[in-house]
Amino acid sequence: MSTPEGKPGAIESLASFLDMKGSECLNESDDHPFSNCLKEGDSVLQSDCDEQLILSLAFNQVVKVHSIKLHAPSAKGPKTVRVFKNQPRTLDFSQAESMTSIQDLELSGGQLDGKEIPLKFVKFQDVQNIQLFVRDNQTGDEVTQIDFLELFGTPKQTTNMKELKKAG
Repeated sequence: MSTPEGKPGAIESLASFLDMKGSECLNESDDHPFSNCLKEGDSVLQSDCDEQLILSLAFNQVVKVHSIKLHAPSAKGPKTVRVFKNQPRTLDFSQAESMTSIQDLELSGGQLDGKEIPLKFVKFQDVQNIQLFVRDNQTGDEVTQIDFLELFGTPKQTTNMKELKKAG
């Protein structure tokens, strides 16, 4: 399904296209913040008051999102994840519960070991931001934990208007 690396249209990590200034997380622990789960290593993201999290990821250009990869402990890892795109601002928890999502994911413990979790690619073509609402975790624990989160897809080819030449 994916084409060889380096070719236009190849599925790749979208980490280099993240706009961290426009990205945020609601209900993150002060000791285990959002930025921890966006880089591999020993640091993790944990929820604070309860098990729910809202991860809002903004991109510095329009992308097509193909799949996500999650590393998380099988007990505290996300279970129900609602995926939204191109929201004008970060959703609050009541909006995330009540609004229609683009896709809902029911994750099993086996999907939390870094396996690619495909999204409905046709629904994620012109993505400027993506929001993941973690409704609950695998065991109903008070704390949800994400060790590493990575999105995969392709940058959308855009036209640089400065390079256009008048025809004729």
